[in-house]
Amino acid sequence: MVSRRTTSMKDVATLAGVSVGTVSNVLNRPEAVSEATRRKVEDAINKLGWIRNEAARSLRAGRSHSVGLVVMDIANPFFTDLAHGVEDVMADAGYSVLLGNSAQRLDRENVHLEQLGRQRVSGVVLAPVAADVRIQTLRQFGIPVVLADRADTSADMCTVSVDDFAGGRLAAAHLLEQGHTRLAFVGGKDDIRQVRERREGATREVQMSAPDAAVLAIPTEHLDIAAGRTVAESLLVMPATDRPTGVFAANDLVAIGLLQGLMTRGLHVPEDVAIIGYDDIEFAAAAAVPLSSIRQPRAELGRRAAELLLAEIDTATDSGSPHRHEHVRFTPTLSPRASSLHHRTKPAPAPGTSAKRSRRPAAAPA
Repeated sequence: MVSRRTTSMKDVATLAGVSVGTVSNVLNRPEAVSEATRRKVEDAINKLGWIRNEAARSLRAGRSHSVGLVVMDIANPFFTDLAHGVEDVMADAGYSVLLGNSAQRLDRENVHLEQLGRQRVSGVVLAPVAADVRIQTLRQFGIPVVLADRADTSADMCTVSVDDFAGGRLAAAHLLEQGHTRLAFVGGKDDIRQVRERREGATREVQMSAPDAAVLAIPTEHLDIAAGRTVAESLLVMPATDRPTGVFAANDLVAIGLLQGLMTRGLHVPEDVAIIGYDDIEFAAAAAVPLSSIRQPRAELGRRAAELLLAEIDTATDSGSPHRHEHVRFTPTLSPRASSLHHRTKPAPAPGTSAKRSRRPAAAPA
């Protein structure tokens, strides 16, 4: 008996009494082999405990049956849910998913992309850190890329995103409707497109609907709970007459940290400061004061990105069928909860929507 460590396809062929080519056909083109021969080869594989070396097979074929997924911050539940959506689609299609976390660092993102290129993955879904997307290594190997959570109709690749400008307007409109005129946008930096567009949307809504109101921008280095607590400290040292009474956080993690920081120091939410976040992660509704949020279809973003990538991978195998890039954009919705609603106000559906929202958000090519 040949040991499992040194077992090869030739050993399988010898035990089954067939050629190496026949073993290869059983693995790759079983319809070309008789049932009896196929059964002999499968029995030999089971007896030897042989496992095909997929890495070597990928090198010979020039492409693996894996795809890459690189996200900006896997600690953020938004990206965890996006990853679930990608994996669901890819698993059904027979692909494994290699996950890379850039941790909001462009240098780490570039390292992940270079490594995926060397591994000859079949494609990559990328949620980029910044607007400067560097995918030269992937282009060099002809590896298709789909941008997730990124809108760029000029990009020579498919993109899937949410209208963050509209989400910012929705958040500001909600705070204005609750009677707030001293607003703040907190969290992140403007070099992150999503942050910038959410802030710009909120500012535009205030300019159009309440010219006498003001929006104070408070950037943070990171987009996490710790950043929210830091913002709470900066608000607490402000005079009560200047302190914003309505705060729009760039994401739910910042909003939760802000809520914790304010409540720990004795302020009441929403009576003293109303808060609305962005993403509507699962933890938002479970916060000490249920958090209002702008809802993004997180898993659906991942599923749609994976579907577009599969379509491009399939097209690449058919040289006679050119691929047409698609730019899909989802519309965010408002999820109002206690953190921003006046205690006498009942939650209401977002403007232009019914009280019962569809479970599958609508999207259309841009």
